[in-house]
Amino acid sequence: MTDAQTRINQQVTTNPVVLYMKGTPQFPQCGFSGSAIQMLRACGGPSLFTVDVLADPEIRDGIKSYGNWPTIPQLYIKGEFVGGSDIMREMFEQGELQQLLQAAEG
Repeated sequence: MTDAQTRINQQVTTNPVVLYMKGTPQFPQCGFSGSAIQMLRACGGPSLFTVDVLADPEIRDGIKSYGNWPTIPQLYIKGEFVGGSDIMREMFEQGELQQLLQAAEG
């Protein structure tokens, strides 16, 4: 495991909800990241730990191989990869994302 993947593993296993995104929750730097933040805020749930991949090129590359997912944003709940913004949108519309976040709180 690379240093970046070690850091990623530490982040996703010590925080209940982690979103790797472009930008910050206050200033998302792409529409998909902005959409992901809006959905997570609408769901409530536990506190959200975010990582700005634009600020750390090693994490930006490392997260793609860590989750075996080519795009960002990437959502992890309780150490498990959930998906990118399209999967999040589907889960949100079906009420599944809200349930996962509520379960992560307990």
